[in-house]
Amino acid sequence: MEKVLFVASECAPFIKTGGLGDVVGSLPQSLKEHENIDVRVILPFYDEMSEEWKRKVEYLTTLNVKLGWRNQEATIYWLKYNHIIYYFIANDYYFTRKGIYGYYDDGERFVFFSHAVIESLKVLDFQPDILHGHDWQAGIAVALAKILQPTPNLKTVLTIHNIKYQGIMPLDMFDDFFLLPREHVSGMEWNSMLNCLKAGIFHADKVTTVSPSYAEEIQYPYYSEGLHPILKQKAQSLQGIINGIDTKVYNPLTDPFIPVNYRSARSKKKDNKVYLQEELGLPIDREKPLYILISRLVEQKGIHLLMHIFDEFIQSDVQFIVLGTGEAQFENFFKYVNDQYPDKVRSLITFSESYARKMYAAADFFLMPSKFEPCGLSQLIALQYKTVPIVRETGGLRDTIQPYNEITGEGNGFSFSNYNAHDFLHVLRYSLDIYYRPEHFQQLLKNVNKSQFSWKDSAKEYAHLYKTLLPTTITI
Repeated sequence: MEKVLFVASECAPFIKTGGLGDVVGSLPQSLKEHENIDVRVILPFYDEMSEEWKRKVEYLTTLNVKLGWRNQEATIYWLKYNHIIYYFIANDYYFTRKGIYGYYDDGERFVFFSHAVIESLKVLDFQPDILHGHDWQAGIAVALAKILQPTPNLKTVLTIHNIKYQGIMPLDMFDDFFLLPREHVSGMEWNSMLNCLKAGIFHADKVTTVSPSYAEEIQYPYYSEGLHPILKQKAQSLQGIINGIDTKVYNPLTDPFIPVNYRSARSKKKDNKVYLQEELGLPIDREKPLYILISRLVEQKGIHLLMHIFDEFIQSDVQFIVLGTGEAQFENFFKYVNDQYPDKVRSLITFSESYARKMYAAADFFLMPSKFEPCGLSQLIALQYKTVPIVRETGGLRDTIQPYNEITGEGNGFSFSNYNAHDFLHVLRYSLDIYYRPEHFQQLLKNVNKSQFSWKDSAKEYAHLYKTLLPTTITI
């Protein structure tokens, strides 16, 4: 049985800020269940974790961790949850803070975490065959695993969830953070800076991304945030594996957040629409097309496109609800249209899991016009709730949403290719046209109902990737 250690900065249900936490929370469960792989996860022990989890962890040991000239203490806790063992690395200076990211010394914090991960391998009763790091926060752990080889023949995998974030620091921090020969500088340096993500890419035996299209895109300047040269070099070791979602958590038949549970019945979905219209004070009309946006309100998510064409779009006989927080310009825009179109628009400038589920369950269409999207989970959740996604063809959106074709009857959503506001408006109007043509909309919904993106298939691909890294045993 392969033994794999996931190294990550967040993991549901303990602590998460987005898709990374969902993936690190769900994938180990599926690998264990479907592929019989012993996966364990190691994380920072944040003060932000709920008291419920803090009470459940058990003390394991305390280590001295050398961070360059500093001596830092790392206390290790552990917990078994849903048949998976989780380790937590605690340090009051680095992790007893409000929130988990956004500090001036984030680079130092996660370099310390990486050092502590490698030190912990000397004392844990678990010697992994593969160390699988996630995003820049684990990039240095991948590098140190190859440089220091804390366990014999340890192989490494790095998954890039979002290449925009790289963990960049001044190059002179190398001597400040590492007691390593200078020959290792080149493996961590990029553009005269210390770059944690580049360090992981350079040292990993395999690099994965969270969709096949994103694996292609990041080899080109537009999407790579400057790292395309090294990704081109690593092309033979680069693989895109589409994310899944936890279909037990996101299941409209059992979801405790929604008023009316359903499998695929359109009438029950419309009941949820009526409940949401009542709750938000919108005119009640179960037949009126409802479009939703659930997103971080940032440029990456294509909010500019929606701003440019919103007045034109909202002239149609539709309702629109947005849920999310982010940049002030986008929050202010949605507050403005909420006031301008009181019978058509509701802007919920917050984040609420309860409202998100109610919106997925009530809506007819889900908007995701992203500028770039490594994988995207929201469109997969929308499919699970029988809500039709409208996306831009980029990254994982291109891999998971096939545009509806009237002639063949194929497709599980709508999409547009160019990052252009009126291309987006055109596809919005087309979706409305299909909505009012029952024979086509029913066929589209049949296709949506067949769309399955559980972790099972993705886990099989990861299991195969792990096997390619490990020596085969020949039995006689």
